[in-house]
Amino acid sequence: MTPTTVHVDLGARSYPIGIGSQWLDQAGEWILQTDSPTHAVVITDDNVETPHATTVAESLVDRGLAVDLVVVAAGESTKCVAVADQLWQQLLELDADRATCVIAVGGGVVGDLAGFVASTYARGLRFVQIPTTLLAQVDSSVGGKVAINLPAAKNMVGAFWQPATVLIDTHTLSTLPRREFRAGMGEVIKYGVIQDAAFFAYLEQNAEPINARDDDCLREVVARCCRLKADVVEADECERSGRRAILNYGHTFGHALETVTGYGRLLHGEAVAIGMMCAARLAAALDMVATDLAARQRDLLLAYDLPVNVPAVNHDAVIHAMQHDKKVSHGTLRLVLPTQLGQVCMVPDVDPALVRQALGESAG
Repeated sequence: MTPTTVHVDLGARSYPIGIGSQWLDQAGEWILQTDSPTHAVVITDDNVETPHATTVAESLVDRGLAVDLVVVAAGESTKCVAVADQLWQQLLELDADRATCVIAVGGGVVGDLAGFVASTYARGLRFVQIPTTLLAQVDSSVGGKVAINLPAAKNMVGAFWQPATVLIDTHTLSTLPRREFRAGMGEVIKYGVIQDAAFFAYLEQNAEPINARDDDCLREVVARCCRLKADVVEADECERSGRRAILNYGHTFGHALETVTGYGRLLHGEAVAIGMMCAARLAAALDMVATDLAARQRDLLLAYDLPVNVPAVNHDAVIHAMQHDKKVSHGTLRLVLPTQLGQVCMVPDVDPALVRQALGESAG
């Protein structure tokens, strides 16, 4: 099957996203069409090493590259300064230089971590994303944001570092644990709310085959999300105009919930789903949208078995964590809120009392 290609047009930093099924063994060929490294360092985690990362590494060896495979522990806690330092040291020991390409094979944690290491080692190495989770395929692998976490703030240390290419194999989703798959759907649903009401309706109408991981539906979903994100990134690559901030719908609440629950109790997409419900309720309280938007969003999240209620956490701690969000300006909260299905805007100087109210309400 010929892969679908989505182009991200960023001038000299442009790159293709290839979307197909059962084509990881062609990774070497795809990468060499867009780049010309002589040495590849494949960074993966211990959940994905076999078979996905091994398949990619063998494909690169078959095309004549020197390949080293580096494995980190799976999980959000790996995306930290200590592991980044370990990877810098390993790159040094492996004689990585400007002819080296770092290839991330795994989910969002691996992609963010490997990309951050690539962006900083030797002032920047070439970088390839091969995402194997739904969340990474539709969101974190596209757009060039790479980062690690600080204990008190998610993604606070990072860079904009565009990949040379992205290779997506939707067949990897067939082995993804159910909870990881549904977490990815949180980011998928986000695109419908912020940019594409017709896509939101498609997700409503096709919940059964998507939940069953029908490959044709998954390729459609992934390709559509990649195109939607590429449109935003092309308009505002480094978040200067404010357009790219719309991609953070639900994330200010979600990142804070991840922080106060210790990076592990909630998966990122689960936290985003809850955050989207908080944001929709807040928008309704501000008379920005009718209350039926929140209800329709809730019903779609529930159709994909995503959480919609804030867990039992200290709301003061959540609001404090929100103050460390990158969209905070001069100490005041700014939140991405819906104005109608398929459209959102940035709202400055949000009243903390309304934020607290949005956290406290049940989504039903």
